Amino acid sequence: MLLEKTTRMNFLFDFYQALLTDKQRSYMELYYLDDHSLGEIAESYNISRQAVYDNIRRTEAMLEEYEDKLNLFEKFQQRQQVLKQLTDAIQDEASTIEAKLALVEQLKESD
Repeated sequence: MLLEKTTRMNFLFDFYQALLTDKQRSYMELYYLDDHSLGEIAESYNISRQAVYDNIRRTEAMLEEYEDKLNLFEKFQQRQQVLKQLTDAIQDEASTIEAKLALVEQLKESD
């Protein structure tokens, strides 16, 4: 479960980091991408662990709100799924041209 949350936060951060402040971006990069502890981040910014924790939790909530409104990650996942199906269909000689074209249309609609 923790790995799933970390992976989700990394994707959300990739999609929405431009909407964050420099401080939020820095804390999230250190915590999620560089795997620093709350204590390490707090020490480098000369603030409390609790302040870092609160900032990261607020930023996570903001990222989830952005995703609720914009759905960039969800659309990305859907495109990845259709791309996989299309790749499988191309490799499957029994798959019809119509089936492959239907998958291409799904990709077009996902934009």
